[in-house]
Amino acid sequence: MSESIQQLVLDTLNAHSSIADSRSLVIPGDSHPATSHDAQLAILGALNSLLSREMITYETHEVVSHVLTAEGAQIAAEGSHEARVWSVLPLPGQGTPVTPVQLKKEVGDETAKVGQGRAFKNGWIGKDGDGLVKKVVAVFFISHTSSDPRPGTLSSGEKILADLRKRKLIIQKKGQWFTVKKGPNFSTSIAKPETDLTVDMLTSGSWKTSTYKKYNFDAEGVPTSGGGLHPLLKVREEIRSIFLEMGFAEMPTQSFVESGFWCFDALFVPQQHPARDLQDTFYLSDPSHSLPPEESYYKRVSTVHEKGGYGSSGYRAPWQPEESSKLLLRTHTTASSAHMLYKLAAKCRGETSEEESDSKDFVHGGAATNKTNEKLGSKGAADDGFRPAKLFSIDRVFRNETMDATHLAEFHQVEGVVADRNLTLADLIGFMRVFFSKMGIEQVRFKPAYNPYTEPSLEIFAFHPMLNKWVEVGNSGMFRPEMLEPMGFPKDVRVHGWGLSLERPTMIRYGINNIRTLVGHKTSIEGVENSPAVMF
Repeated sequence: MSESIQQLVLDTLNAHSSIADSRSLVIPGDSHPATSHDAQLAILGALNSLLSREMITYETHEVVSHVLTAEGAQIAAEGSHEARVWSVLPLPGQGTPVTPVQLKKEVGDETAKVGQGRAFKNGWIGKDGDGLVKKVVAVFFISHTSSDPRPGTLSSGEKILADLRKRKLIIQKKGQWFTVKKGPNFSTSIAKPETDLTVDMLTSGSWKTSTYKKYNFDAEGVPTSGGGLHPLLKVREEIRSIFLEMGFAEMPTQSFVESGFWCFDALFVPQQHPARDLQDTFYLSDPSHSLPPEESYYKRVSTVHEKGGYGSSGYRAPWQPEESSKLLLRTHTTASSAHMLYKLAAKCRGETSEEESDSKDFVHGGAATNKTNEKLGSKGAADDGFRPAKLFSIDRVFRNETMDATHLAEFHQVEGVVADRNLTLADLIGFMRVFFSKMGIEQVRFKPAYNPYTEPSLEIFAFHPMLNKWVEVGNSGMFRPEMLEPMGFPKDVRVHGWGLSLERPTMIRYGINNIRTLVGHKTSIEGVENSPAVMF
């Protein structure tokens, strides 16, 4: 069809030099001029094809028309609802008044319902007892006298048109028609130009006489269908950049499975703590128990739990080796922090660590210090092996929780650890303010809290401007001596620790209310691809 319309346009231009109104064309296969909206769309497609080859030029003209709806077409053919109601009623004294029930049988439910009201409003009909009668001898109704059912030729005034549109008897349509002239490459032939230079054309030499389609350098390329980073990964990378900018080293956290010893006992969490119950922690059934840790360290940890030590009275509860060796899915990444702190204290214990190269990585070359926090030199005191360190991790943890809009059984924890001599709670608060300010959170508050392995402990709250209230964003504290000194750290070494979830800041940044739409089968792939980058 497009090629036949193109040929029609070219032949008409060849005969008359121009086409003043494309509505005068008669499309092949039709018997009447192309006045309809669909016909002009077909002509537009042919014109654009010819324009791309510079065979023609054209101008567009817009026109507004009105066309009848299905109900309007019925009224144009049979009369309006009110006129049909009037037509079946008798004049007063010339017949029996028609009851509403009889009227429905005569003209139908819809016509009776709509027509009665409008006929009463126009003063055409009135009541006579229980029935209806005519009040006028003749009526004037729009559908037969003032409108033409053919589109674009309504001659009614604007007030009448507005009334018909309100009654949904007509709809307004915007159309277009075209004025066409010859282009610089005008020809009556519609042979398509070549779009590719092929091997056959080069071999046969036909490329010398062929015409080629002009290359469009402004055309947009085909959109790529590559993947996109999940919002969690984008926020994770931003937080990771903040840690690296502040001189932290990233801890290895690939051990999803930990023993009860490293996940709880080494952190001075009592073996009777509710967090170790089945309803809060996922335990493995096969294998169910781990290999024992280093014997002397295990002995020091069990002693401080059962009998006390390092200035503590302990929990004074029987030590259960079975509980300590249970394998579980880690409930926090602090288990990995405990592993790294134990390695960091190796030289303090007088051991030569097999992973000395690893310890150099996570202390970033920090120099040894004495008890007054002065760097040791050739004239300094003896080196006790301690090196300051700043460590962080961002990885998955698992808890046996009921899933809802804000909780999952698997989520991500962001954790940071700073180890140095004579650190104070004021240092921790100051550091937290700097850290959260880099995330764009300026208003921060701290509230005393309890954690088994930190003392003092603080909950961190930030003001959420969208919610207009303070929300908890993390937990922090200073690791207890009962945790650090059994590892071998000197008594003046203090360690700051804090953690927050990765999901909560992600939900805040992207305006997500239900965590189950952030991860899982309800996640929108299109939303992942289109989610903007996050800049704290």
